[in-house]
Amino acid sequence: MFLGQQRLKVIRGYRVHEQRTPSQDIHVITPSQTIGPFFGVGLVRPGDEDLACKQPRGARAEGTPIIIQGQVMDENGKPVRKALIEVWQANRWGKYEHPDDTTQAPLDPNFKGWGRALTDSQGRYTFRSIKPGAYPNPGYDNWMRPPHVHFSLFAAGLMQRLITQMYFPGEEYNDIDPILNGVEDLRARASLIARRMPDEPEGTQVYQFDIVLRGSQETPFFVEGK
Repeated sequence: MFLGQQRLKVIRGYRVHEQRTPSQDIHVITPSQTIGPFFGVGLVRPGDEDLACKQPRGARAEGTPIIIQGQVMDENGKPVRKALIEVWQANRWGKYEHPDDTTQAPLDPNFKGWGRALTDSQGRYTFRSIKPGAYPNPGYDNWMRPPHVHFSLFAAGLMQRLITQMYFPGEEYNDIDPILNGVEDLRARASLIARRMPDEPEGTQVYQFDIVLRGSQETPFFVEGK
């Protein structure tokens, strides 16, 4: 959904989404003043930004190393500082480090699968990971989810966390994924696909994913983070 701009859209054929999406319009309550949360540095520990390693300087997960970087901005292009960003994703074989993932894909003993970071004074953030694999969506015939990373964002002035997904450019399942293509506005849909940047000298792939809060350029946010 787009906060305060559009009605919730049901993704047809996605049963979980159909069951959990409210049938009535959402009424956004405007707070009378800026509210928290205000996050301290103690909430993010060293190494939390690295999804491909369970402990600092430990063994690395298998897969193509990537860096995900970006900037969180408001509708006027001003940086949003100290926003708490949490991400989670599947491993290189499309397996989540979660008991609810009952697929037969293998687990990676060195893959943490989640990360947390605070944006800096310019609204910037960085995560290190490996490129996730595609996977079949359980209970649905012929639905392969393209590689993607889940994002959760919480910042001052927000009354609830925002959920979105980042996709990778050039993936074959992007054009047929019901969740990505459930975003009807082409500009908004394109904003969910990260930009490929020049690789690091050692070959690590770099992706840029900016997040905009409010306004005509707002990033699409979803009711469900799944």
